[in-house]
Amino acid sequence: MYYTESSEDAAKSLSSDLFNGLSESEVISRQKKYGKNKLREKKKKTLPERFAAQFRDAMILILIAAAVVSFIIACMDGDSKEFFEPILILLIVILNAIMGVMQESKAEKALDALQNMSAPHARVTRDGKERIIDAAELVPGDIIRLEAGDFVPADARLIHSVRLKSEESALTGESLPSSKDADKDVRKNAALGDRSNMVFSGCSITYGTASAIVTATGMDTEMGRIANLLETENDTHTPLQNKLAQLGKHLGVLALAACAIIFIVGIASGLPALEIFMTSVSLAVSAIPEGLPAIVTIVLSIGVQRMVKRNALIRSLPAVETLGSASIICSDKTGTLTQNRMTLVKAYVDGMTSTEDISTHNSNEIKKLLCYGSLCCDGSVVFHGPEEHHIGDPTETAIILAAHKNGMPKDELNRKYPRLAEIPFDSERKLMTTINRINDKNIVIVKGAFDMMAPRCIAGNLENAKKITEEMSTNALRVLAVGYKEINSVPEIPTSEELENGLTFIGLVGMIDPPRPEVKAAVETCRKAGIKPVMITGDHITTASTIAKELGILEDGNKAITGAELDAMTDTQLDRDVENISVYARVSPENKIRIVKAWQRKGQVVSMTGDGVNDAPALKAADIGCAMGITGTDVAKGAADMTLTDDNFATIVDAVREGRGIYANIRKVIGFLLGTNIGELLTVFTAMILWHKTPLLSMQLLWINLVTDSLPAIALGMEAVEPNVMDSRPKPKDESIFAHGLGIRILLQGVMFAILSLIGFSIGEYATGTIAGGQTMAFMVLSLSQIVQAYNMRSERSLFKIGFFTNHKLNWACLISILLVALVLFTPAGIAFGFIYLPWNMYLLGLILILVPCIVMEISKACGLIKHQR
Repeated sequence: MYYTESSEDAAKSLSSDLFNGLSESEVISRQKKYGKNKLREKKKKTLPERFAAQFRDAMILILIAAAVVSFIIACMDGDSKEFFEPILILLIVILNAIMGVMQESKAEKALDALQNMSAPHARVTRDGKERIIDAAELVPGDIIRLEAGDFVPADARLIHSVRLKSEESALTGESLPSSKDADKDVRKNAALGDRSNMVFSGCSITYGTASAIVTATGMDTEMGRIANLLETENDTHTPLQNKLAQLGKHLGVLALAACAIIFIVGIASGLPALEIFMTSVSLAVSAIPEGLPAIVTIVLSIGVQRMVKRNALIRSLPAVETLGSASIICSDKTGTLTQNRMTLVKAYVDGMTSTEDISTHNSNEIKKLLCYGSLCCDGSVVFHGPEEHHIGDPTETAIILAAHKNGMPKDELNRKYPRLAEIPFDSERKLMTTINRINDKNIVIVKGAFDMMAPRCIAGNLENAKKITEEMSTNALRVLAVGYKEINSVPEIPTSEELENGLTFIGLVGMIDPPRPEVKAAVETCRKAGIKPVMITGDHITTASTIAKELGILEDGNKAITGAELDAMTDTQLDRDVENISVYARVSPENKIRIVKAWQRKGQVVSMTGDGVNDAPALKAADIGCAMGITGTDVAKGAADMTLTDDNFATIVDAVREGRGIYANIRKVIGFLLGTNIGELLTVFTAMILWHKTPLLSMQLLWINLVTDSLPAIALGMEAVEPNVMDSRPKPKDESIFAHGLGIRILLQGVMFAILSLIGFSIGEYATGTIAGGQTMAFMVLSLSQIVQAYNMRSERSLFKIGFFTNHKLNWACLISILLVALVLFTPAGIAFGFIYLPWNMYLLGLILILVPCIVMEISKACGLIKHQR
């Protein structure tokens, strides 16, 4: 019932201090009492449930049933030798299930780590100091600060609010944002949507600013009360995973048809029914790539983890697939292409003939300008010894720091000249206004873009100010204007029409935000990769063009236009000119959506950056929405597919490189698994059709499936991104995974494995005079040639160029696989698998056959039969 109490009474009830917040010791105590500020997570499968899930596949169940029948028959016959086969089959199936559980657990842990990294933050006051913490650490009684673009981290009673609006559709179903007022009296038992002095966890602030005291966290929040309804979400799969699952079904039908033919031929040839049945089922289990979507998940998850190390936080796996196709990167200028280290370097006061450099002892006129500018800022600069910690908008903290260096700390100014009211900044007006009590007068201070400020001023030399603005902009300075007026009384509801007119122009401040040194090389990489970089900024067109030219974004023949010029263009005109426009200046969030859609109509895959609450629609409209991790609002991050934790353009390019690399690795894994599986199927099918013999027994097939389909495939998916991955054009959005001849190569490689295995089978049977000798030889050739193939699939370039053993994870995976093969070939355990010891010259001949895939693939690469799209 905190909504029925005043904020002071709520603070008393919660044993908190409205100004200083809670002490650290009290926070620790309350965290023990209330726990983490998190909703109850969806119940995860237990280990036994995951293990049981591995046996849901129909073919696995049939195989287990066949093994059980075989075991019962062996018991009835009393033949101890017949026990081995069903027991081994069951052991191999169990080992496969354990591998599946391990893979699933690894993927889940990777995704959990990503979720923790993208957790929201909160701006909180504790022990009288403001800081930013993980929202999960909040406790009842904490004092938080909110502004437009923030997600509300917990249920809270407002202490102070300025024109606050909150989007609460998730709780109330109301489509329009709700107006909030800290001083509003709310009746007891008011409906949730009518509690206008409260804000609720999971909702977002769309306008205004506020401070509030946390009243409930975690499952005690209003959102927590309906958490059970939120736990019905299903596991989502990427488009690629869905395609592969569908492919697996089609291949499964073919494999089952082939196995049925093998079974019929085997029965007709007089082979034991149970033996040929188990071989057929084992072949189906080995040939159907049921684990392919799971392995792709692991490869995507590992790739996402790799991106995190490069400061790109991916929120959804499908975004990784899309990144490989990115052809247009629309980027903000400030902080993304530039360093976002705004430093005030020039200032101009009305009546001066030129600008003055900012120092620690500026003239009194400049000090007044800095004082007024600082009072009209929401940011803050906190000092920890020699270190500066900037909180808030960098343009504001640059003004605050300049005022501080001139002996006017922000806290001191706020105490001396208290703020009475304000109109927060928004991207439509491009202005911010405060009313401060200065020398017993109510002074309205307005800060913002000069072209928005000038029409609102009635005093000052605006012509000269315009000339100074253009001069500073030409030198890549960002310019803000400051104006003021005196009013008799503070309006109850401040409006732009009333306060932001009839102003006296004070002066201009110019700040520099130099380009990031790594961006020029990143832009060059984009050009090389067939990606067009586009600058979109709210800054002056002169400033934007200067930096764009310096970075190589604005080239000869390209245009730079303003948001006003864009507004004047029809969609037809924009579609005609969009390919020649490289810089958009003074744009609105609505302009961003038009730019995205214009490129998409051209069939391009668009990446768009954004940081404000109004950027959310453009981020959602883009194929890849990129939110800023440092300056971005929670709403922008929530709408984006990717968050740049360093706000750096070069990180987007790195992410595209990683995205292409991950997609290339998935193609390698698919090529490897399908090629080897087809090889197994063709080997048994051809031998049964031609010779009415089974070249591999059921447990031999399952062992091959165990040692070659898991570890080497995953390790292959962890291959380093190839250095030439950015030398080709982006792949089309709807391009098949089997494009550029991969499908044909998979089929031909399957035929190659079958031929080599059948040659090994024939030679082994002829040399030993037994079918067991042929099966031993076929097993050795098929299993070890597949391990060799894992190395062949690492690159479309020669292994001699990339180095045979540079993928250390693949080396270990293949070593384990070779040891598992050797375990059944060269130890007494092989007897249980039906193997025999071969003459030494057979092993030598087998080695030659095993290395044939390497020779064939190297010749194909050298002759240009295997090459990548350019």
